[in-house]
Amino acid sequence: MLHRLHRLSALLISLYIVFHLANHLAALGGVEAHIRFMDGYRNVYRNWLVEPLLLTCVLFQVASGITFIIRRRGRRHGFFDRAQAASGAYLAFFLLFHLGAVLYGRHFQGLDTNFYFAAAGLQVGAYPAFFMPYYALAVLAYFTHLACGLRWLLRRRLPPQALDRAATGTMALGLLLAVTIVATFSGALYPVHLPAEYCLGDCAPGSPVR
Repeated sequence: MLHRLHRLSALLISLYIVFHLANHLAALGGVEAHIRFMDGYRNVYRNWLVEPLLLTCVLFQVASGITFIIRRRGRRHGFFDRAQAASGAYLAFFLLFHLGAVLYGRHFQGLDTNFYFAAAGLQVGAYPAFFMPYYALAVLAYFTHLACGLRWLLRRRLPPQALDRAATGTMALGLLLAVTIVATFSGALYPVHLPAEYCLGDCAPGSPVR
């Protein structure tokens, strides 16, 4: 039953993640394109029903995922089995850290947690040393966890070679998206002008930061 609930919760969270990643890829068309996309789909998930459901799913996903890791400690064999546990552990860390940061930014700092909220961590001072791998590994970990989970679910329907190729391809896609998103938000593709409230006291407001 716990596994079934874990998969159901993962499905609901993944629906949000698909839109979230699409939102980040929209930034390839510029900051304004990212914010327009975000303003549109925020109407779907930032309401009294959907947002608490998503938060509950995230907390359940973290708790159940850690439970699975502890239960199977020392009993995992092979690359994909171990990659599933490692990626799940990182996602648990990321979801809790990221969720806490976003809620703190929204409710205590009074910030709009939009493009600039993420871009500040990838451009200002020494923060990129932490936030570049932090965001990149999150995207890669999600696709790795998804690939390993689907590989296990389909293990009786497809030959091992096909499962391995599909899982490896999914992980490669995750790596490509991770590099693309981090490059966009870090100002590598075009100059980003951070508003004063996002400068973290370490940049000239309105000037392009790289």
